Amino acid sequence: MSEPYDGIILGAGHNGLILQAYLGRMGLRTLCLERRGTVGGGLTSTEFPAASGFWHNTHSFFHRGVTELPWYSELELLRHGAHYLEPELNVALICPDGRSLEWWRDANRTIASFAEISGRDAETLRQWRDRFQPIVEDILVPESQAPPQPPELRRRQLEQTAAGRLLLSTSRLSPLEFVEREFEHPTVKAALLFFNGLREVDLRLPGFGHHIPALLAANRFAQMCRGGSQQLARALAAAVVESGGAIELDTTPRRILVERGRVAGVETVSGDLLRADFVASSLNPQQTFLDLLDRRDTPLRWRRKAEQYRYNLLGPLFALYVNLDEPPRYAAAEQLPHLNDALMVILGLDRVEQFHDMLAHHEAGTLPPSVMWGASPTRFDPSQAPPGKHTAFMWEKLPYQVQGGAGRWDTLKRGHGHKLLQLWREYAPNLPSTPHDWFTQSPLDTERTLPNMRYGDLLVGSFERGQIGSHRPFPGAGNYRGHLPGLYLCGSSCHPGGNITGLPGYNCAQVVGADLGLS
Repeated sequence: MSEPYDGIILGAGHNGLILQAYLGRMGLRTLCLERRGTVGGGLTSTEFPAASGFWHNTHSFFHRGVTELPWYSELELLRHGAHYLEPELNVALICPDGRSLEWWRDANRTIASFAEISGRDAETLRQWRDRFQPIVEDILVPESQAPPQPPELRRRQLEQTAAGRLLLSTSRLSPLEFVEREFEHPTVKAALLFFNGLREVDLRLPGFGHHIPALLAANRFAQMCRGGSQQLARALAAAVVESGGAIELDTTPRRILVERGRVAGVETVSGDLLRADFVASSLNPQQTFLDLLDRRDTPLRWRRKAEQYRYNLLGPLFALYVNLDEPPRYAAAEQLPHLNDALMVILGLDRVEQFHDMLAHHEAGTLPPSVMWGASPTRFDPSQAPPGKHTAFMWEKLPYQVQGGAGRWDTLKRGHGHKLLQLWREYAPNLPSTPHDWFTQSPLDTERTLPNMRYGDLLVGSFERGQIGSHRPFPGAGNYRGHLPGLYLCGSSCHPGGNITGLPGYNCAQVVGADLGLS
């Protein structure tokens, strides 16, 4: 039996670490338990082969606008070593015919790129960007950085202003309906849906039409962490330690202790009893409410809600990572040399119908024609490879269940990785047909490494079935509190959702602080 802690955090992903750093700044004594031997969760950088000097970011690489998030500056993460790069040409979609659509940090250059494909669509893009900029800054950003309001209260408040009414009317559409209504060129439609839709939500879902104009209007771009994604995890861990917090690695919780109707601590699989006034879980709802809490301590309706929590059909990724003598050079760059300087490159996409095909393949458990996106990190940060060498990767959306079961990935992934490499070479012919060192990661590998990402879902839960806002992960648990006094939730299954935003942890810190009367 240890000396009691004020709080215990389950999981040392970025949300858990952010919460812990803030709790330490409030003067609380905290402990974070992490089953793996490293901190960061999806903020993983892997050296392959071992001791080679080639580093690959195997779960998370593109971090959107991290330096604009409040916790980045408030926790002084730059001082702790999290330095971000944000290339001018942020994203380039290279079409099979050699044309391109480009997202620049300079909005005028982005609009000019769209005008090369469709002048009308470029003007539509400009208009929606102008209309939605105040909505993003005055409504959506503040909403994401605070505990969510009940849906009816939110709706009534939004109806009071013109900007709020525009947000509500646009939100009633699905991303697919919005793009089909507003834009005309098939390549522009496909690009918008991919850049601003597919990576976040099911494109058919009503209620998310605002995602497209909101991301067009946001002045937040894809960034990469110098030294690899795990450098952000190291910086967060340093902030935790500086605030007085402790992190225990290779420690798996067995159960959350409950005494006299409230949380009392955690028992580990090794038998340690760690007492605390509260426990905050960054794990998914099934892990928290079904695996770690005794049935006697969890009402049946809460257990059923946890059982019914759903994950993204299109959430899993297949990944190919390669070690190279030189970075990829794209054939389209012979006419447009700047394409080689894009942070993110998207290949194989030029029609909206490809999304429908992709969905059908995911439902059937078959492999769709490849649409892939990736980067060469060492083009911007040479520290991630030996001198003069490079790394590169490509990701694509592929089903968790394939050919009858997820286990089939163990025999299929090497062959599919080779197929993906050959398609990549059609766009970047300087790539070797068989690199000396390369490896793949399947959706099943993701789940094995990070069980929180059930079915390989990197977003840790879909937004369908009302799993948004104050109903995320489910009604009753949407304000970062569980059903027991002293039980809190701080993971990506909470508002505002997955990706490297840190906002579930940031918002949970506000709730815990308020409950304890701390600032």
